[in-house]
Amino acid sequence: MRASRRVLVVALACLSNFCLSNFCLSIAAAAQQSDQVVAERVLGPQWKQLSRRAGMIFAGTVLTTAAQTPAIDRAVAVATPAIQLTFRVDRAIAGVDPGQILTIHEWAGAWSMHRPMTSGQHILIFLYPPSRLGFTSPVGGSLGQVPLDASGKNVSDHEQKPAASVSPRNESSLQPPVPVDTGNISVVQLERAIRGARSEEQ
Repeated sequence: MRASRRVLVVALACLSNFCLSNFCLSIAAAAQQSDQVVAERVLGPQWKQLSRRAGMIFAGTVLTTAAQTPAIDRAVAVATPAIQLTFRVDRAIAGVDPGQILTIHEWAGAWSMHRPMTSGQHILIFLYPPSRLGFTSPVGGSLGQVPLDASGKNVSDHEQKPAASVSPRNESSLQPPVPVDTGNISVVQLERAIRGARSEEQ
């Protein structure tokens, strides 16, 4: 009698562990799906391509923006007007380190094709890998810029998102931004989705 009771207890324990494991897997799958839904809501339907095309992705603070002396392309001896921007990386996602002070150079023509950035602004930004001249810019123009709230940890309320697809180094197809009610969406949720999309490609 005792032996059969012991077998029954072991069987119930195994069944309980099996059910708990499946429950945990279900919760993890639901969370992943939720992160992807959130990413699409904030970044648009092309959010996976946006995530994969970027060489640098981070949530950071804009420290300075300034017009720069034109860079000289030695191959063709042409001066290229540029904007210099400096960021503090508050949350590193790809291609940068936490706490890094990052200075980038952007062709002045690309600067006019996305939202202006100002000192003190918190932003989640997707940047192309630097070009041969060392220039970069947000992927898809304004698509690659997500304004954050004053804490730098959540998407700003009523984020303005362009309704356009992402095309490499071509922002001419961008349409006027449309308001998106972002609710209380954290950078952490977007980071999980972005990392997931980038790992799928590998």
